[in-house]
Amino acid sequence: MGTHYEEAETSHYVTIQKDGEDFEVHYNDCDPETGGETVIMLHGSGPGATSWANFHRNITPLTDAGYRVILLDVPGWGKSSPIICNGSRSHLNAHFVKGFVDAANLDRVHLIGNSMGAQSCTAFTLDNPDRVGKLILMGGGTGGISSFVPMPTEGIKKIMKLYREPTVENIKALMEIFVFDTSELTEDLFKLRLDNMMSRKEHLSNFVKSFELDPKQYPDYGPQLTRIKADTLIIWGRNDRFVPLEAGMRLLANIPNSQLHVFNNCGHWAQWEHADRFNRMVVDFLTH
Repeated sequence: MGTHYEEAETSHYVTIQKDGEDFEVHYNDCDPETGGETVIMLHGSGPGATSWANFHRNITPLTDAGYRVILLDVPGWGKSSPIICNGSRSHLNAHFVKGFVDAANLDRVHLIGNSMGAQSCTAFTLDNPDRVGKLILMGGGTGGISSFVPMPTEGIKKIMKLYREPTVENIKALMEIFVFDTSELTEDLFKLRLDNMMSRKEHLSNFVKSFELDPKQYPDYGPQLTRIKADTLIIWGRNDRFVPLEAGMRLLANIPNSQLHVFNNCGHWAQWEHADRFNRMVVDFLTH
């Protein structure tokens, strides 16, 4: 049993500028104090999402292996500053990742991104190839239209509805297709998610405003993926109802040094639904 980390005890802020404006960026720093390499985890775009909420089941195996784990909340989510995005959200998030990496004096980091976080990781890697060690993309990483699944997908429609109408009923409707096995979804979990969302209501309205300004917040990186030289692990749930497995296949086909693992009986949250196997796979990938 490794070190147990608490959200409040690991909570920190860094000020990062964008277009002359200061933004407070929240992050959790889980450091085993071994001087090891740094892993940055980036959350998805769901209402109330944070990197802690997305990845709290995945911290200790990495710190036990000697890695420093940073769980970064991009502006517009969690305790970070509000923001309106009128262009590429992926590049905007990548800007704040670079701001953190520069402020922390980190030459190179490993990146783990879930959904929107994977898009952000891809954008950062394309813009800063020398700053990335290994890359792990889950349920995202490139946009584009599916040839097989109606777009926007069922999950994305429910996300947008929840942003516009933040109710427990809409949270339940979203979470019940978020994961394959719904047995661990509880009323307390739904209430916690709602409380988290309503604590920063400006994040909700800003997300809706951003999509009104530019509906294509997450670019299709397909033509650029061949430029990614980092060793890349792509992880997907076969039953993902938010971003179809087809997108993972496109990543695999275009990123030269990549591999794909598909979990059966798994939705959009592989790191949560299959945490033990996910953790073993990630630690092995990073250390070998």
